[in-house]
Amino acid sequence: MKKLTILLSLLGLAGVTAAMAWSGFGSVAHAVTRIGVLGFVLTLVAQLLVDTLLALAWNAAFPKMPYRHLLMARLVRDAAATCLPFSQLGGIVLGIRATCLTPEHSTGGKGRTVVEWPEAACANVVDITTEVLGQIVFVLLAVTLLVVGAGANPLVKPVVIGAFLLTIGVAGFIWTQQRGGAAVRKAVGFLGRHIAGQWQNSMMDGADTIQERMEEAWSKPRQIMASASLHLLGWISSAGILWLTYRLLGAQLNFPDSIAIEGVTCGIMSASFLVPAGLGVQEGAYMTLGHAFGIDPSVSLGLSLLRRGRELCIGVPVLLLWQSFEMRALRRRESATVAAAPDVPAPLQANEPANSVETTRVG
Repeated sequence: MKKLTILLSLLGLAGVTAAMAWSGFGSVAHAVTRIGVLGFVLTLVAQLLVDTLLALAWNAAFPKMPYRHLLMARLVRDAAATCLPFSQLGGIVLGIRATCLTPEHSTGGKGRTVVEWPEAACANVVDITTEVLGQIVFVLLAVTLLVVGAGANPLVKPVVIGAFLLTIGVAGFIWTQQRGGAAVRKAVGFLGRHIAGQWQNSMMDGADTIQERMEEAWSKPRQIMASASLHLLGWISSAGILWLTYRLLGAQLNFPDSIAIEGVTCGIMSASFLVPAGLGVQEGAYMTLGHAFGIDPSVSLGLSLLRRGRELCIGVPVLLLWQSFEMRALRRRESATVAAAPDVPAPLQANEPANSVETTRVG
């Protein structure tokens, strides 16, 4: 898996470089710099607003968890998937870890809330599932708008087939979460062996607990539907960021066409989830779809690079902040271990009289 990830990353970087060479490095640089500092900051603010909406969608499915804590965990999960050389699966694992680690400020100063890993894993899996439910509707809406706005497009048919297969896969995934206890245990065993081998025993012990958490979460359909609806709104808002970025780059694009481009791109990237951060895939999709709406490929490539820059500007500080939380938690555990250790008698000093210690001779 590690070798495959490295190979796909190198191929993606080669694809991005080739796309820049084909479009012309000067043209791409001009498109990127045209947005200006204030314009780029505006897109950063817009992205952070979308992130707060996605955390709200997560909180709708798990209202008992603190919102600020879920927001931080969501940012870590996204940052790991976009800024680190991991596939989407690696981002999920770090998201689970971030959900287990509850910062003190997320509870409003009322003490720390301990989130066990089965509960954290359940929360992340259910959130991802409701997000995909919203994504399916978003992709289908995008395909419809693509047909209306750009006419016949070679990407329409494969994206529709992909959305259909994704729907079947999500339906099976939901059934597994509700009733597939054996499948959950196998999945946990796989994660224990291949991703977190040192935690395998702990993970296997919590397999039954995570299944109970899953069944409890899916037994509340109103919360699930509310979460999926908010995720759909989040997907549409991401199309709004694309529309804003295109406008700042000087491209004339209406909002329905922005939904078409963003939705189909998301569908294509979902099919290539093994490629770290969708390197090369994202650039190719934006260039192809933008061209269908009369946008110069260099502008679409610049938009993709700006999106990656936006992800780095948000993701890197989030990962550094998360690491600081991890270090503080580690120091607290070490301090607690030292405090709980039994007192050990100090050794005799060199000048202490030997008769101060009672001795018993045998024989």
